[in-house]
Amino acid sequence: MKFAVLDFETTGTQSVGEIIQVGLAIIEEDRSISRVYGSYVKPGGPIPPFITGLTGIKDSDVQDAPELEEMMMELVPLLDDVVLVGHNVAFDFHFLQSALDRCGYLPFQGRILDTIDFVKICFPSLTSYQLGTISSHFGLLHERPHQADSDALATAHVLLKCLDELYSLPLLTVQRLTELFSGEDSDLSWFFEGLLSERELETFQPEGDLKFYRQLALAVGDWTELAPPREDGDNPVEHMSFEAYLNEITERLRSILPQYESRQAQEIMFGEVIKALEEERHLLIEAGTGTGKSLGYLLPAIYQSVRTGQKVMVSTHTINLQDQLRERDVPLLTAAVPFPFKAAVFKGRGHYLCLRKFEHKINKKDYASPREDTLTSAQMIVWLTQTESGDDEELNLSGRGGDFWETVASDTDSCLGRSCPWFRKCYYHRAKHEAGNADVVITNHSKLFADMKAGHQLLPAYEYLVIDEAHQLEEVAGKHLGMHMKHFTVSHTLNRLYKDSRTGQLPALRQILQSSGSEQATEWSGIIDRLYPDLLTVKEAWDLLSDRLYALIPERSDSAAGEAGQLVHRLLPAKKPKGWEELVSLESTLNLSLSDIIRKGDKMLSEMRDQEGQSSADSLVTDVGGLFKDLADIREQVRFFMGMNDENVVYWLEANGNYRSKSLQLYAVPVDVSAQLKELFFDKKKSAVLTSATLSVDKSFQYMIDNLGLNEAQEEGKLSTVLLPSPFRYRDQALLVIPRDFPSVKGTVGDARFVDTLVHSLAEAAVTTRGRMLVLFTSYKMLRQVYDPLKEALASEDIAVLGQGVEGGSRSKLLRRFQENSSSVLLGTSSFWEGVDIPGDALTCLAIVRLPFQPPNHPLAEAKAELLQAQKKNPFMKLSVPQAVIRFKQGFGRLVRTAQDRGIVIVYDTRVIESYYGKYFLYSLPGPKMEHMATEQMVPRIAEWLKQDGVS
Repeated sequence: MKFAVLDFETTGTQSVGEIIQVGLAIIEEDRSISRVYGSYVKPGGPIPPFITGLTGIKDSDVQDAPELEEMMMELVPLLDDVVLVGHNVAFDFHFLQSALDRCGYLPFQGRILDTIDFVKICFPSLTSYQLGTISSHFGLLHERPHQADSDALATAHVLLKCLDELYSLPLLTVQRLTELFSGEDSDLSWFFEGLLSERELETFQPEGDLKFYRQLALAVGDWTELAPPREDGDNPVEHMSFEAYLNEITERLRSILPQYESRQAQEIMFGEVIKALEEERHLLIEAGTGTGKSLGYLLPAIYQSVRTGQKVMVSTHTINLQDQLRERDVPLLTAAVPFPFKAAVFKGRGHYLCLRKFEHKINKKDYASPREDTLTSAQMIVWLTQTESGDDEELNLSGRGGDFWETVASDTDSCLGRSCPWFRKCYYHRAKHEAGNADVVITNHSKLFADMKAGHQLLPAYEYLVIDEAHQLEEVAGKHLGMHMKHFTVSHTLNRLYKDSRTGQLPALRQILQSSGSEQATEWSGIIDRLYPDLLTVKEAWDLLSDRLYALIPERSDSAAGEAGQLVHRLLPAKKPKGWEELVSLESTLNLSLSDIIRKGDKMLSEMRDQEGQSSADSLVTDVGGLFKDLADIREQVRFFMGMNDENVVYWLEANGNYRSKSLQLYAVPVDVSAQLKELFFDKKKSAVLTSATLSVDKSFQYMIDNLGLNEAQEEGKLSTVLLPSPFRYRDQALLVIPRDFPSVKGTVGDARFVDTLVHSLAEAAVTTRGRMLVLFTSYKMLRQVYDPLKEALASEDIAVLGQGVEGGSRSKLLRRFQENSSSVLLGTSSFWEGVDIPGDALTCLAIVRLPFQPPNHPLAEAKAELLQAQKKNPFMKLSVPQAVIRFKQGFGRLVRTAQDRGIVIVYDTRVIESYYGKYFLYSLPGPKMEHMATEQMVPRIAEWLKQDGVS
């Protein structure tokens, strides 16, 4: 095959754009690049400024360029007898066909391939499919992104990388890929058939260390063969003191990382954590950015676990941090710790692939959207030759990939356990076995509470617990100890059981029964037929109940306290809304129908299980049984919510105004979880170490102690609290400015004067810092008010403005765009206040528009305030202020991430200097230089401070 890799730069979209530059790279049959052709093309009008900004191509570049006809005379001969390739090829192909048509040539009739498909299949774990990101990942030279000849050459190199990968895959994997695409009449299908015939002629087939089982090639063998970390009997730290252990590790770290230096705060943390574990006490320890807190608790945890032979459980809030520990910290410690140990990552079950379900899915081609699902299956077949964990976080599943994953993820109810043919290869059981073997297990808060609810069946037993990101513990506890259910979950479960007579697990089961033809099978088919109308009744009842519940939410504009278009409405057990009885009777109908379906279904399934020889239906029987269990859960949860009879629980509804009842969510969360946390963790565990960058308010831990149920431990002297000194020189590294005459604002919307002053000030500051600015809002409404005028104000300065929820795209996509384009301003709301890591120069200025008080009308905040009032406490000082201070500290923590970072924080909310509670915010920060001044003096001061170059 000879490939021609094509790229056009154009003045706009497919319908209105014109070609301004072409690039073409030819790849010969021996996989060498024989020529790169490039040319500017003269368009009919001026190039839009946006395109010049993106490509760097100016009107002056194209004024003497050849016309389209001239360029096509050179290009067309190069397209003879080639396979056309492009990165997102549909775009370039469209422009090629219309140029051929305009210049009087016949349309291109050859084969067309897209490198995005190839990259997805060959490198399923890449985080982004943008050409620039892929090139830098492979270390390919891509000198001028968004210039056609450079893009074409970069795309050609990417294609060659993919071909190398395809030729190194085992033959079995190539056969499976060919089989996947075989049903479709596509160029991709043609390509894989050609590849397979070529590969089958090779005498030597690459296999590496792969294991082959049931027609799939896997990177890992049986987990039953995994050895424990150390031989029985010898304890490597029996005669080694903690000091000696640390000294040896420090020596080793210095040789691995030449820039490694001991930090005073981290040294203190080592001592405090080991002391808490050894003395069996609880510890609250605040460790600011730059302390190195992951090592601060992991090193003592490893020592303690190996010394006592008892596991230490480490829990993080985000999967992100869990992955960071696995990919960055654990490999480092494996090299640095002077004896073998095992740290295992263990996530919720839905993160692991179920090989049985996946095998069934690809064999049956049971696809909801064939084109996308085939591609996802292909990605996963290649991924199986690479993954050791089967964890979905390793996969970049775009588009509908998430829906696909849900159908092949491991789950308790459909697990065949030891009778599954894949049991010894199973990723979930591997992770569970590894956790059982490990000294330290790294899990997350959600799994920690799920384990408690499941009667400690999910995690291995542990006595010592380290909770990182502990400021999130209370919120996660509330979600897990209460209930949260989405409209989508119910309709999704019902659809998976039965969508129509052809789609769903029940119709699939009925089809197998029919082909067996036995008398019993006919009887079961009849039962399934009778379940269909019942399932439709449930669907209708659920839709009706959702509509009626959604109708209770007043569509007030100020209820959009959180993100875009989110509506929130609290329901009070003592004051049920009008017409509630009708809703309760609807729920009764739903409950009865569900009970009837579950009873009939379970009886039928247990009869099927008793009868041997139903092997082809086995896995389906298990899956259908799992869905019936889900229905039983749904039935209990809806009943609990509609009962609304627990005074200690807050009930509320959430929905999105655009998607209405389809986006309905039901919440029932305990108002106060402190008693449950005390009982579940602090009374039961020998030692719990809680750490985070933000646990104290005005140097005191009392807020956390009250809310997490640690009062009794404190009174009995079983709790220590430690505030570590900051490793950074905040006085030199950070300047906090407050414009003291700034207009104030009431509610979530700013008046015209406030918005104008804010936009003007932000624009001036952004010009001074050349973008590199993150602006944090507490209300999405205000973000929208500022977005357009700020974009306009900065357009002439070439500074881009990115707005969360305005641009579309996820939080991580926005962050990536912000980091890639240095002169940009990012506007974010609640989810940007924490967990965002932008080190170095990408972030120089952080602007905080309002102090991050939670909207007081949020149901949970409201109920907590009522509880405090009943206890004769001041809810504002006991709840609102501490919560806001912790978020404020989290926001501030985005700015200085390393000892070299320097930056400015602007606080536009004058309450920090005018109100009696403002001091709590400022005193809780780690000591930046603070100044307040008139608004117009602020930008000159910022410019002057940035010039000082770190010399105070």
